[in-house]
Amino acid sequence: VYTGGTTTVWASASDYRLKENVVTEWDATTRLKQLKPLRFNFIADSDTTMDGFLAHEVQDIVPEAVVGEKDAVDAEGNPDYQSIDQSKLVPLLTKALQEALTKIEQLETRLETLENA
Repeated sequence: VYTGGTTTVWASASDYRLKENVVTEWDATTRLKQLKPLRFNFIADSDTTMDGFLAHEVQDIVPEAVVGEKDAVDAEGNPDYQSIDQSKLVPLLTKALQEALTKIEQLETRLETLENA
């Protein structure tokens, strides 16, 4: 956590010197299509509708985004709810958008070629 003036930043280590087995070629689109965004309200706040995900559904696709296990309970039998860090979805979304932009550019090039033929 970094603070300065009126800004607070929650940051994770990302320096290249801390990483290994870095891969840039992977299929984000297929994984992205598995996510099921939805609109909902929390039981405790029925007046506020928001966009999001069900943590247990995201867990199979982006496991690092979810904390906890589906349907877990504590020692007294009370629900031990799952949490989601939606910021962990950003790399997947970014890669899928890059893949989509590449396809769009390829299609534009093909269309331009056909129109000029």
